[in-house]
Amino acid sequence: MAALAVHGYHPYAEDAEIYLPGIEKLLHPQLFPTGTEFFESHASLTLFPNLIAWSIRITHLPFRYGLFAWYVLAIFLLLLACWRLSGICFETTTARLGAVAMVASLLTIPVAGTALYIMDQYLNPRNLAAFAGVFAICGTLEKKYVRAALWILFAALVHPLMASFAFALCVILFFLEIVPRPGFSFVLVLPFRNFFAPPTPEYREAMRFHVSHFLPQWHWYEWLGLFGPMVILVWFSYVARWRNLKNLQRLCSGLVFYELLYFVIALIIAIPQRFEAVARLQPLRSLHLVYICMLIAMGAFLAEYILKDRVWRWLVVFVPLCGGMFFAQRQLFPTSAHIEWPWAAPKNPWAQAFVWIRANTPTDAFFAINPTYMEIPGEDTIGFRALAERSRLADASKDSGAVAMFPPLAQQWWQQFQ
Repeated sequence: MAALAVHGYHPYAEDAEIYLPGIEKLLHPQLFPTGTEFFESHASLTLFPNLIAWSIRITHLPFRYGLFAWYVLAIFLLLLACWRLSGICFETTTARLGAVAMVASLLTIPVAGTALYIMDQYLNPRNLAAFAGVFAICGTLEKKYVRAALWILFAALVHPLMASFAFALCVILFFLEIVPRPGFSFVLVLPFRNFFAPPTPEYREAMRFHVSHFLPQWHWYEWLGLFGPMVILVWFSYVARWRNLKNLQRLCSGLVFYELLYFVIALIIAIPQRFEAVARLQPLRSLHLVYICMLIAMGAFLAEYILKDRVWRWLVVFVPLCGGMFFAQRQLFPTSAHIEWPWAAPKNPWAQAFVWIRANTPTDAFFAINPTYMEIPGEDTIGFRALAERSRLADASKDSGAVAMFPPLAQQWWQQFQ
């Protein structure tokens, strides 16, 4: 609950525009008679909308309450997974508390240039894949491979791409257990085909809104976010060896190898133009797990060797840290309530307009809206389709993301965008 208070909750923001309409369509099939391809392309590859819709049906919770309950549960399960992993890598309760406190304080820290946070401020399948991936790492380190495989399977059912990263890391950790110096034999990390078709002009237009997919277009601070964790993990690996923390040493060594592997893949596909379409796999989203594990180790070392049992030291570290994260969230969503409780009316005027549309227009209405409406100051990246529950013309931000993953949508997106 403290993490929720720091980072806030915005159920219809950002990528919720991609994921929520699939749930709403399952609960109310009459919604979205047109334009479904821009969200069902994602929904067809995951059981996430089915899982959420099924839970809302059997509990009879109102939709907004169901989303909020799942979001709080996702935070709890991620922190529980961090508690478990820190217990495998460290011996003291103080270290485990430091690990969980660090992750809870930095849930919305950006992950290098990947357009990801540790956990978003709204429910989406990445939130569920995150805790499942950490639990899978726990199972691998404990040599409980069936348990790890089941967690990977769950992650794959809700988010196949993020699950592939967790699977790759678990494979690396497995080989580190049986082979001291494993070779680069992980071709299975990218088990995708038909990704080498030449991109169309319309596809390239869509990708202009997703420059984070292309490594050469990263800023210097994003490169720092890429290589900084690698340096930190190498250092932690040496400290773990010195402290005889074998599981931590194995984890840090595996993470360094894992990050290098995906960096090489990202570099290979970033340079030749003929590999442009492969960039949709976003290999550097693998950094998501790197950041989680790095924060666990940082928090544990900090608590065990510096903070110890001195309450004032914990306050000196975590009060400014949480205050800074709270301030950053208020800058991101300045005209919305910090926590958009399911029982409260929206404070944001755009959200109020979208709610009015939902209540006062036919379900088969089709809307035109500025395709860059999410970038307008004060709009707070609130999704029209998700909140108004009405069809609209394709936008520049979220529907271009669907095009990035599913190029056959490019021509239709470009026509509507124009």
